[in-house]
Amino acid sequence: MARMRSFRRGSTSREEAPEHSMDPRAPEEAPYRPTVIDNAIYCDGQRVDNPGSLADAFQRLKQMPGSLAWIGLYRPKEWELVKLAEEFELHELALEDAIVGSQRPKADRYGDMLFVVLRAARYLDDVEEVSFGELHVFVGPDYVITVRHAEAPDLQVVRKRMESDPELLRQGPQAVLYAILDAVVDGYAPVVAGLQKDLEEIEAQVFSGDPSVSRRVYELSGEVIEFQRATAPLVRMVDGFIAGAQKYGSNEELQSYLRDVADHAITVNERVAAFRQMLQDILVINSTLVTQAQNAEMAKMTEASIQQGEEVKKISAWAAILFAPTLVGTIYGMNFDHMPETHWAWGYPFAVLLMALVCLTLYLVFKRRDWL
Repeated sequence: MARMRSFRRGSTSREEAPEHSMDPRAPEEAPYRPTVIDNAIYCDGQRVDNPGSLADAFQRLKQMPGSLAWIGLYRPKEWELVKLAEEFELHELALEDAIVGSQRPKADRYGDMLFVVLRAARYLDDVEEVSFGELHVFVGPDYVITVRHAEAPDLQVVRKRMESDPELLRQGPQAVLYAILDAVVDGYAPVVAGLQKDLEEIEAQVFSGDPSVSRRVYELSGEVIEFQRATAPLVRMVDGFIAGAQKYGSNEELQSYLRDVADHAITVNERVAAFRQMLQDILVINSTLVTQAQNAEMAKMTEASIQQGEEVKKISAWAAILFAPTLVGTIYGMNFDHMPETHWAWGYPFAVLLMALVCLTLYLVFKRRDWL
């Protein structure tokens, strides 16, 4: 899974903003993009002006009562966020969260300003990983400011959608916030599909006995947990927006749209929870299969050891039987003068008979003990 590097807040306003470290690529590898992606003033659902700077946008809002400023920023520097906060009187706590980054998904209200943190996700097919990005949204009475730190979601698509629907855009900042939420939640669908595909591949690996599957299960579990952290707070967040819809001027139609987003978020959460359970089950099944394979291997080794022991017993028994006549023959082969049996006429038959008797006795003893 693509991971975000650690960072700390800079001590001066001219240092690189810490949010840049949230991109998994090195700064020199990231393509250059201007900080202000789009800066527009809308009135009655129509785009009426494109201010050249943030200060110009603020001035135009003052000159055009009832208008809406929608400003899109991409990886802004810290001093740019500070300047933005000064122009639009953003709350200092919200500004601090936007500068520090790595926030959990949440919605904090400061007076008439709403600060929303969202975790967007996208599935990278080439490396089969999930990449996460952070999106901050400042929503005021007459402005929406988005601070994006990753490629997803593509807010230009959201802007084009809203501009093509003046009736929806006419409903103001709450409608823009809905469109952003909808884009983020819709962006989870390809991630769910990608994770489902990964799970199916892992299941095939488990039952094929692939030894590398445990590592892949571990890595995918981390991605699923991170994905669940991004999606779990959304249901409660959207429910809060619906509960306060009338207070902040959202009509029934917009509330219906928000309920639709909540339904999609619930579906995603259910799928993610099912993925976690499936991964736990896969780990148990894989552990069982590994144990069974180890037991089977141990049984084979034990069987081979027993068979080897049987062969050793047979060899030892025949060695003992063959050793007996050798022992007798060795004794009678000694060149001593005072050995009665060597000068006895029946000495040779006696020695041969003794050898045969000892061998037969040993054979019967080993046979009774199943050594032969």
